[in-house]
Formats: sequence, C-alpha cells, structure tokens
Amino acid sequence: MTDKSSLGVLLVNLGTPDSPTAPDIRRYLAEFLSDPRVVNIPKLIWLPILYGLILPFRPKKLVPKYEGIWLDGGAPIRHYTEQLAKILNQTSPFVGGRSCIFKSAMTYGNPSIYQSLNALLQQGVKEIVLLPLFPQYTAATTAAVLDKLNLALAKSDINSTGSPEVKFITDYHNNEQYINAIAKSLESPMQVFDDQTKVLLSFHGLPQAQVDAGDPYAVHCETSAELIAKASNLDSNQWQMTYQSRFGPAPWLKPDTSSVLQSLPAQGIKKVIVACPGFAVDCLETLAEINDENREIFMEAGGEEFTYIPALNAGQSQIGLILNLVASQIEETP
Repeated sequence: MTDKSSLGVLLVNLGTPDSPTAPDIRRYLAEFLSDPRVVNIPKLIWLPILYGLILPFRPKKLVPKYEGIWLDGGAPIRHYTEQLAKILNQTSPFVGGRSCIFKSAMTYGNPSIYQSLNALLQQGVKEIVLLPLFPQYTAATTAAVLDKLNLALAKSDINSTGSPEVKFITDYHNNEQYINAIAKSLESPMQVFDDQTKVLLSFHGLPQAQVDAGDPYAVHCETSAELIAKASNLDSNQWQMTYQSRFGPAPWLKPDTSSVLQSLPAQGIKKVIVACPGFAVDCLETLAEINDENREIFMEAGGEEFTYIPALNAGQSQIGLILNLVASQIEETP
C-alpha cells in the first residue's frame, strides 16, 4: 500500500486506436467523434452523419496513415505519453517534497482515464494532479478531460473508495519553461536561417464558431506563438502562425497550414522549419499530416527544404516541464 501522502499525477493525452486496423480505428473514431465537446452539432443531426457516412468509410482510409507512423511500442501518442510516466516514476519519485506516482491516460481509447485513475486509487493515492498534455486550453480537449474524470469518479467502484482531491492544470500556454523548451528545439535548424527561410508554428485548428462563443484557444495559441518567436529572436517576417487539421465544412481558424505552405514558394520562401507547439508528443497530426502530407504540398509547390521539428515527446525538456507544472500545484513539505 502506498503511503497516504503519495500524490497521483495523471498525464492525459487525446487518444489513439489500439492498432492500425480499420475495426480499431472505427471504435476509436466512434468514441472520439461522439463527444459533443469535439463535435458540437446537435446529436439528431450529427450521429446519422457519423454512423452513416463517416464510420463506414473513413477508418479504411486512415489505415495506411496509422501504419506509416506506428512504432514498435504502439501508437506514438500513447508510446511517448507512457514513456513520460515511466521515466518520471524512475527518476522523480518525489516532487515538491511529496512522493508521486505518475500514470498516463487517454481521453479516448486505452488506457482510459477511468482505468488509470482506478489504478492510482488502488495504490492508496488520495490526491490527484490532473495534467492534460494540451498547452493551450480549449473545451474540445481540456474540458473533455475533466468530463471524463468526473464520469470516472462517479463510477461505483471508484466512488466507494472515497473520491480523491483533484487539482486540475487547465493550461500552460505561457509557461516560461514550455516556451523556452520549444524555442530550444528550434535552435539547431535555425543556424542556417536565411532570407529564403521561414518558421511556421502550426497549431491544431478549431471551428471559428467555438472561438466566437468565447473559447480562449485562439488567444492562447497566439500568445504561445508570439512568446516562442520572441524567445527565438525571430523578426515578424521570419515566422508565421498557422492552424492545421481542419475537419468538416464549417469555417475554422485561419490561416490554414496547408494553404500557407502551398503559397510560400511563390513568395520566394524555399525553405521552411515547421514546429507544432500545441502537441506535447508526436502523433498522427504531426507525423502523417505535417511531416508527410504537408511536406509533399510544400515541395510540389516549389519548396526546396522542409524541416519538421519533433515534439518534445519524452525528452528531458518535457520531463522538466512536467515536474515544474506538478510542483506548482503542491506545497513543499516543511
């Protein structure tokens, strides 16, 4: 039994299919796209579209993309998130004077928030720090994590042990350590920076309607991008912020990453350095969408060099950042 003073830390990412096969992709998409936080169209309209038009066909189209990024340890997003928890447990069992147990979890798919929370409670943990690995807050991701946690806490087998005290880290978009870690990752490729080169900071997109309704996501992304550019000593003409991963016909945040990359060579920008600061670890959206599909778009438009900057993944800068964020939530033991 773990000491009662132990703190559980849930590192939560978005999710993944269990395998790069159509049935597993279909199960994952069904859970993911059924969440009203993700698609806020009335269910009477959306569910027939989802189950009649999307789920029967899209999973098969995604199989080659998932196969192309799959690692020996599974999906990159799950592999790197699990690696983070493993490394933190091995190297940093004490944070802020508290013994800590780190667990990874997925908002959608496995291991679920329920499974990982239950595992922590079975080890005697009474306090939880919930850390969604989304630097910029949006209801579509961060609030969805809290929804899943509340559902897990309501389950009888967890509730019977007594609900733990939960501290929730909503975002870290302007955290100095996060900004410096992204800027540091840009240092090496920027050593050969010239007037034909531009840095693109690509964030996951969001429907414009959600931002218009008050979601702070766009402001968080803009703040992060500006701070990263400042920390990297980039002039305004040397970098640009874009949004990727648009889905569906509704207007999304602009400018669109693919459109910008397609237009740059005609403007004399033949080399790009692309980072995705909104993704804590690499996943389908960074590896397949950016480093494969968008690379091809840029090169076919006349580009000459495309450099993708990997996410922080399970590197030391990410480890240090997580420790910093967790420490900010707990008091030092006298």
